[in-house]
Amino acid sequence: MIEPDPSAPAAAGEAPSDVPPAGSPAGGAADGTADGGLASFGYRDVPKAEKAGLVRDVFESVAPRYDLMNDLMSGGVHRLWKNALIDVVNPRPGEKLLDVAGGTGDIAFRLLKRVEEKGGEGAAADVTVCDINAAMLGVGRDRAINRGLLRGLTWTTGDAEKLPFPDRSFDAYTIAFGLRNVTDIDQALREAHRVLKPGGRYYCLEFSKVTSAPVGRVYDAYSERALPFFGRIVARDAESYRYLHESIRRFPSQRELAARLGRAGFTQVTWRNMTLGVVALHSGWRI
Repeated sequence: MIEPDPSAPAAAGEAPSDVPPAGSPAGGAADGTADGGLASFGYRDVPKAEKAGLVRDVFESVAPRYDLMNDLMSGGVHRLWKNALIDVVNPRPGEKLLDVAGGTGDIAFRLLKRVEEKGGEGAAADVTVCDINAAMLGVGRDRAINRGLLRGLTWTTGDAEKLPFPDRSFDAYTIAFGLRNVTDIDQALREAHRVLKPGGRYYCLEFSKVTSAPVGRVYDAYSERALPFFGRIVARDAESYRYLHESIRRFPSQRELAARLGRAGFTQVTWRNMTLGVVALHSGWRI
């Protein structure tokens, strides 16, 4: 796998000139959501009412070995992508931070560490982890206890499309490798906008579209074969990891996701490609 350069400028993914302003009318059917009351689940279209349960089953199955699988599948590069996310978020003491679909705590722990580095040991941190899957939250809580992280963390079961928080509650919202699993991406973006304070920042780290055609063909072939293989050998669940590969393939492109952020009300929307677009980091502001 090609090594990313998290410190590189955003030239490959700078803000597109055609991102519509907040309130612009929506376009046609979205990549991640099918027409006619259906939602994409891998390469299948299923009734929207069923997708959340199907995704929940997938993550209940993979939760115990989720982080090990991430290391195997990415060669550990996912840690660099997540560290780059924290660099961009740049959390500060006193801010209220929300990490959605972050049940295992990977992003939350990094946010806490960065706040402590800025403010010194014991610096005030307030990170809420919200995940729809109780099994993933259980993994995260156990990891937090094992690390002695008993302050500054709140664990909440909740749906990204119906967040259990009041309007204008958070200074920053992060979601890493979770947006492609929601049933209605646009509703999740609107909810993110709702719970952010004016001046709040939105950050989405997600698999995206590779910018090099030759590399894209190699990457697609690798992920199509490697994800189910590792799933079968390590997690004894090839089908769940086949879904993860398929969900990556059907997720919107960088430009399309940026446009949808604009329609959800965010301004100054931009993205940054990592590892030639294997992953993209999108950001936007609530004004």
